[in-house]
Amino acid sequence: MEFFRNTSIDFLGKKWIFLGFSLIFSVAGLLSIFFWHGMPWGVDFRQGTLVYVKFVDRPNEAEIRAALYRVGLRNVRLQRYDTAAKNSELIDLPQRAESGADVTHDRNLTIQALSGATAQGKQDLNNVGASTVRDELITRDPVHAAPQEYERLAHQIVDFRDKQRDGLFRNVEEAQQSGVPAAIVDALKQAFYTSNFHVFNAEIVGPQVGDQLRKQALYATLYSLAGMLVYLWFRFEMIYGVAAVVAVVHDTLITVGAFSLTNTDITLTVIAAILTLIGYSMNDTIVVFDRIRENIKIMRRESLAEIVNRSINQTLSRTILTSGLTFLTVLSLYLFGGEVLHGFSLALVIGILIGTYSSIAVAAPMLVAYQESRGQRLGGSPAPVPAQDAKGKVRVKA
Repeated sequence: MEFFRNTSIDFLGKKWIFLGFSLIFSVAGLLSIFFWHGMPWGVDFRQGTLVYVKFVDRPNEAEIRAALYRVGLRNVRLQRYDTAAKNSELIDLPQRAESGADVTHDRNLTIQALSGATAQGKQDLNNVGASTVRDELITRDPVHAAPQEYERLAHQIVDFRDKQRDGLFRNVEEAQQSGVPAAIVDALKQAFYTSNFHVFNAEIVGPQVGDQLRKQALYATLYSLAGMLVYLWFRFEMIYGVAAVVAVVHDTLITVGAFSLTNTDITLTVIAAILTLIGYSMNDTIVVFDRIRENIKIMRRESLAEIVNRSINQTLSRTILTSGLTFLTVLSLYLFGGEVLHGFSLALVIGILIGTYSSIAVAAPMLVAYQESRGQRLGGSPAPVPAQDAKGKVRVKA
């Protein structure tokens, strides 16, 4: 199946337009990284605490930020988590010296901030564990039972809250729906109240882990680029490997710059997406290079620019089909995948577009520019790729 047949678009004739486009977005990304937003590392890389909170109603991020500020939690990042109907918020707290590596400290401080003015002397039934409920029941002894029975009833209440009510009681009376006696609920009403939120998880990343993850992410990217350079060096020529790697670096820079410009966190899943788009962009570039190598053997009287233009046009239909279908897939993931996959899918959406563009507008013009420059220096027009004789040995045409 082909969308286009016998196209004759002069891609190399538009190389200065392509260069301008690449410079604008690359420079904008670099300016954002170095002078505006910086590198927006997620908590995986920059250390801190993630607190996952579910609210009864749609959360107001301005009010949440103000409440956290009042208890000394500054420079927090808020992000909607899961689907909108879940009313869940991810609170990203920077690492603070007083909290150390104790995730409980930040969790309790977040609960304190979000609770605001509460009933005096009572605890929040939505944010306590079974042990706290058990201790209150043992102290009040509403049904004159053994401690083991109160232990069982406490777990029954908390399990019902977490599994049947998504962690949230709208009022203490709802605890009776768990099947406990009315006297137990009366005792709970004396000791507890219910807030409009539930902290269902908290996790911390220390500075050493953050530094190690940043280094590993950088090494993974550099090693993949080096491996691809060596592969293309042996398969074609060094200039082919350099052109492809420059195109991939161009793709990575624009993608990371877009994250900086939009101040979107770069997490481990985003790094995985960047490595994915590196491979995707490289594959698309190799397809074009393969067609160039084939056409050089056929179109010996044509200039390299004409050969490259013809090769890009011949692979254009394949590029539109594969890149277009892939783009539709990742776009669907971005639109309907939820907040958890937002960064991952955003990197792929940008990367698919830029990766396809760079194979045509960056790698190919760079190859032609180098070969023309080398031809001028040597006083001839050397072949851009090694050809093979009848015996399969490599020979270079002068």
